[in-house]
Amino acid sequence: MARFHPLTVTHLHKTIRDAVVVTLKPDDPALFAFTQGQYLTFRHTFDGTELRRSYSICAGRDDGRLQVGIKKVQGGAFSTWANTDLKIGDRLEAMPPMGRFHTPLDPQSDRHYLAFAGGSGITPILSILRTVLKREPNARFTLVYANRAVNTIMFREELEDLKNHHMDRINIIHVLEQDAQEIDLFTGRVDAEKCALLFRHWVNISSIDTAFICGPEPMMLAIAGTLRDHGLQEDQIKFELFSSAQPGRVPQTVSAMAEDSAPSLTQARVVLGGESRSFETGKDVSLLDAALRNQVEAPYACRAGVCSTCRCRIVEGDVQMIANHALEDGEVAQGYVLSCQSYPITDRVVFDYDAAGH
Repeated sequence: MARFHPLTVTHLHKTIRDAVVVTLKPDDPALFAFTQGQYLTFRHTFDGTELRRSYSICAGRDDGRLQVGIKKVQGGAFSTWANTDLKIGDRLEAMPPMGRFHTPLDPQSDRHYLAFAGGSGITPILSILRTVLKREPNARFTLVYANRAVNTIMFREELEDLKNHHMDRINIIHVLEQDAQEIDLFTGRVDAEKCALLFRHWVNISSIDTAFICGPEPMMLAIAGTLRDHGLQEDQIKFELFSSAQPGRVPQTVSAMAEDSAPSLTQARVVLGGESRSFETGKDVSLLDAALRNQVEAPYACRAGVCSTCRCRIVEGDVQMIANHALEDGEVAQGYVLSCQSYPITDRVVFDYDAAGH
């Protein structure tokens, strides 16, 4: 079941005018042990409607606290409420930490990490940075951080403090779209051309072991393409899409079948929490919506194919996944799908949330 657990707000800190860092104390701390780069999915009811939103953890694993960064989004009910109305002592509900935007750490390694962050995409990168500095004492970290202007840089002071304490291990390059800087290369947008120049003059790409990218999808795709052009392999590049408002990628089909050859209804069975439930559903209804309509407490958050909270595995039958911003090709090949984006194309389908670790 998609279980939510209570947490208490113990501290609030404005990192910039429209972004707040929320420190949380779980009633059951063991449930909220996290890996660097993971996120929390919150739920809150506004005017009788439940909203779920995911926000990345910004604390390091050894910081002794649980914190998320929430940037106010125009028209965003949850982010606006968190920035204007949330108070110390308030109670929130969240799922345990999720997400795979990380790599295993090795205290003996001397790896060189490269990270690109755009705007609020710095949040999970900061968690990774803090954890790497602590747990891999010989590792180095290069961060390219893109923002509109100086006053929009989230965690600016925190990043400067980390740099001052680890001057020989951290290199931070700020790229500002609007504010002019002494070096022309650091002004403007981060695109393929700018990345190529950075790799030529400022970043020795041949020394990079792993690259993390978090931000708007167009920026991420441009950066990833340039990284590949400069020799990085697919398994060296880790993505985290930070805005569900981006246009979808090319649909990924789990199994090809002509639409007109498929029946209009599907016999479905869902497995969750060690229990299964069978029902009939339309082929124009996503697996997630079908489960929810039949009183199955299926896990979900963004409903846009971004966060992977609704990940499940197809055990029987076939589906078509119309958008995927979260799963790797290997996972799709193994039958994993995002249930919010997957529609049945056979007359029977069985999907299993337990197989995905829920």
